[in-house]
Amino acid sequence: MLDWIDYALLAVYTVTVGCATYVLAAHRKYFHERFRKGVVSAFMLSMLFFLAAYDFKMITAVWIRASVAFGWQTPRMDAAQRLTWLIVTGGTMVGLLLLAYQTYTRKYDLWIRLRRRDSEREDDAE
Repeated sequence: MLDWIDYALLAVYTVTVGCATYVLAAHRKYFHERFRKGVVSAFMLSMLFFLAAYDFKMITAVWIRASVAFGWQTPRMDAAQRLTWLIVTGGTMVGLLLLAYQTYTRKYDLWIRLRRRDSEREDDAE
């Protein structure tokens, strides 16, 4: 039997997934540009990792809540859901650890060089 709490949780989880997905999509252009240039902010990369893991975590929460609320859950599905929950919770933990470390050290301006720029390669060749 679905009660109002099940409906409320499904609604809240769904809105959360929508918002997280929107933020990821809105920053897609920024990350595409930064990856093309070969240099990306460590803080923004940590934020991207955390938000992507959180988005998958909330999608998993919708899956779990819907399967319980609508009676779709089986023992095999329960095991798969718990394993998925472990993985996505671990991902959000790693993302939060990265963000917490950068916040603790106040190193917001660290940049990660993914590859050297073409102009630097030409200078090295000369």
